[in-house]
Amino acid sequence: MSLRTPMGRVLGSGPARGGAVHHWWVQRLTSIALVPLTIWLLLALLSLPLADHAAVTHWIAGDWNALWLTLTILVMAWHSSLGVQVVIEDYVHGAALKTASLLLSQFAHWLTAAAAVYAVLHIAFRGV
Repeated sequence: MSLRTPMGRVLGSGPARGGAVHHWWVQRLTSIALVPLTIWLLLALLSLPLADHAAVTHWIAGDWNALWLTLTILVMAWHSSLGVQVVIEDYVHGAALKTASLLLSQFAHWLTAAAAVYAVLHIAFRGV
């Protein structure tokens, strides 16, 4: 038996204890990180003299481009994964369907990110 009122029990166990604040902060930090990374990517791609396959692969294999492109891919995947997770948690109502959707979403995001990072590293270290 507790001496606390029902309102007192509810106010003491809000969403902050469930990790929602951490999730919110990571979403904000990844969005802040994406601003300069996206600007860099757009400016770098627009400054290419030609937009053919050879020019882009040569650009990826450049000094720091593979590193920055890999970082951009990972941050984009993380940010997108967090956003889709929130949408699924808010709008999918069946417990089994919600769990399956969250697992499928995570798997798809990280498989896509891994494939993109592999492609960048393959071009950067092997040529094409």
